[in-house]
This record gives sequence, C-alpha cells and structure tokens, in this order.
Amino acid sequence: MKMMSGVLAAVLLLGLSACANMSERERNTAIGAGVGGVAGSVLTGGSTTGTLGGAVVGGVIGNQIETKDKK
Repeated sequence: MKMMSGVLAAVLLLGLSACANMSERERNTAIGAGVGGVAGSVLTGGSTTGTLGGAVVGGVIGNQIETKDKK
C-alpha cells in the first residue's frame, strides 16, 4: 500500500506535466500538488491521508508562487 501511494503520486505528477495548454499558475499548481503528494506519502509512510494532505498543501503553495517575467 505504501508503494502504491508513492507510485500513484508520481504518475499523477508526470501525467499533469504533459498538459501544454496550461497557464503558468495552473502548471505551478499541478507541480506543487504532485511534489506535495509524493512528499506527504514519504513523510507519512504511504498514508493516504498524508498523500492527499501533501497534495493539497503543495497545490496551494504552487498556486501562490509567482515567477518573474523573462524580458
């Protein structure tokens, strides 16, 4: 079960990274959710609650990150 949560979070991250039509904010949110889900899974030993909680927190943080425009 532990391994399954980590694999699921990694697949989610890779699947969402393939969406080319996302805005920068949407992309940051998806990346944050994927990284947060993996981190939550690792930190809680594969707990579903930890994985989902990490994904939520990571998504919120990713959504709030603003990158500077390249000029």
